[in-house]
Amino acid sequence: MIQPIVDLLLTVLQYLYEFSGNYGLAIIILTIIVRVLTFPLTHKQIKSAKAMQDLQPEIKKIQEKHKDDKEKLNEETMKLWKQHNVNPIAGCLPLIIQFPVLIAMFQLLRERDILFEQIPNFSPMFLNLDMTVPDPNYILPILAGLTTFLQQKTMTTDQAQKGLLIFMPIMLLVISIQFPAGLVLYLVVSNFISLGQHLLMNKPVLKGALKENENS
Repeated sequence: MIQPIVDLLLTVLQYLYEFSGNYGLAIIILTIIVRVLTFPLTHKQIKSAKAMQDLQPEIKKIQEKHKDDKEKLNEETMKLWKQHNVNPIAGCLPLIIQFPVLIAMFQLLRERDILFEQIPNFSPMFLNLDMTVPDPNYILPILAGLTTFLQQKTMTTDQAQKGLLIFMPIMLLVISIQFPAGLVLYLVVSNFISLGQHLLMNKPVLKGALKENENS
């Protein structure tokens, strides 16, 4: 299932490299293309986050009212979601659907030998960095961690998930240190695009999330 996606991405990456003459620029353009193609899924995810954000005051009231009765708490929460046609799982489905593409990108960008074999006159350099090996200066991993933190801060609506605001960015930073710089560049650009979509499509989500985190 993944290999056909890898082959397709390699073909597109080869064309973009020949067009731009730079491996880093080719990755950035490829990232933009992937995000444009998956925009409908991202749009659905943002709308789901907005719906969950709007319901937070009501959910807090239910949590306060039924804090000693978990069964009633779950029942009333489900009733509220149903009343407003909100499906909390809907925000996760786009991520699940996009996951094979991320795995394919990981498999492609980590295979240094394939890139040198398949792309004529291939040069892995971008901004004095070899994109096929880990970033020795840790700049891209740090950017990956920071942009992941900002992206999650705009998406998090559940108080119970706030621990992920710290855990996920740190985990991504640590593992990104071992990733090829090209793959980390893909993650950073993808995160920036996601943040831009949130700012353009749904400013209230960003403002609400930031205000809520400031008050906590």
